[in-house]
Amino acid sequence: METPIFLIGYMGSGKTTLGKKLARKMDMPFIDLDEYIVQEIGMTIPQYFQINGEDKFRALERQYLHQLAGKQAIISTGGGTPCFYDNMAWINRHGLSIYLAHSPKGLWSRLIKTDRESRPILAGKSPEELLDFITEKLAERSPYYSQAQLSINQLNSKIDDIVNEIMSHITVASR
Repeated sequence: METPIFLIGYMGSGKTTLGKKLARKMDMPFIDLDEYIVQEIGMTIPQYFQINGEDKFRALERQYLHQLAGKQAIISTGGGTPCFYDNMAWINRHGLSIYLAHSPKGLWSRLIKTDRESRPILAGKSPEELLDFITEKLAERSPYYSQAQLSINQLNSKIDDIVNEIMSHITVASR
């Protein structure tokens, strides 16, 4: 594959975990867009949000996304990346986009177990509030996520099966 593979999906959908495994299997570098931004700006994304606000972060995110054009890599985007500016159209023009789909309840079961303080948008929410929040955000983002060139429903799927499904799609697409 000569173009990047962009993994998109809501937080907790497994973009990083799956991306690292896929990168190893395909012998390609793995880039986590959020980590890339953190390295470049020298602060965490929550710190940047607090100082500069979401609008400035989304502009910065777009700038760094565009820097990855032409990279032969597996790229995990932030959950909101496809939903701002023309990012989803840009991703589709510059690589293969793969949506890692999950139900709100499936995402909730993953995110309820994480350190929610490290994800300020989730901090302080009760389990019920968290499920409502995920359901609402997923509905808002669905029109963007659904533009992906490949959608993988992760319900009851093992990570190795998902990697193999992506690999077989790439093999077929490159013929």
